[in-house]
Amino acid sequence: MGRHREFDEEKVLDAALCVFWRKGYEGTTYADLVEAAGIERPAFYSAFGNKESLFRKALVRYDEQFLAYTREALKARTALGVAAGILREAVEHNTRFPERRGCLGINGAIAASDSAEPIRQALADFRAAGRERLRERLERAKAEGDLPASASAEALAAFVMTITQGIAVQAKAGLSRDLLHQVVEQALISWPSPDVSLT
Repeated sequence: MGRHREFDEEKVLDAALCVFWRKGYEGTTYADLVEAAGIERPAFYSAFGNKESLFRKALVRYDEQFLAYTREALKARTALGVAAGILREAVEHNTRFPERRGCLGINGAIAASDSAEPIRQALADFRAAGRERLRERLERAKAEGDLPASASAEALAAFVMTITQGIAVQAKAGLSRDLLHQVVEQALISWPSPDVSLT
């Protein structure tokens, strides 16, 4: 019978998530993770396996705890409201924590070597899934007349996601929250007007 684990796995996972968020996947060592978690290395291995396995678990937790705003924004009444909700909240999310600015989904993938290819692909799939959810919502907006017939839901979804990823990179580099909000408002000026007025 195995020994009862004398630590809270949820708290350890949260600690690991913060390290990955701050340092990226390849920039994080097992020593960093063990130190942040405050438990012995054997216990860490036993509970979470290798670094790749732990990162995948941390990514799921990150999505659940910090990216709910993206799913909430999809409920907005108009396509412009959807885009505005995602972009404005992205600024808040990426600048909220001074010690870990940016986005785990972006920070984790920057400068990934060949050995980290599975993680790079996992993050690419993660971002693609978010873009697809947005595309589906914008297709519905187009069908409802909330976007012009000439608009490409796929291109608009890619546009929004490209801006959010740029926000993450620039937030990590230290761009101010106020300036990032100005960038968002500038981007929203180019949003296509609907063919009909929704009342």
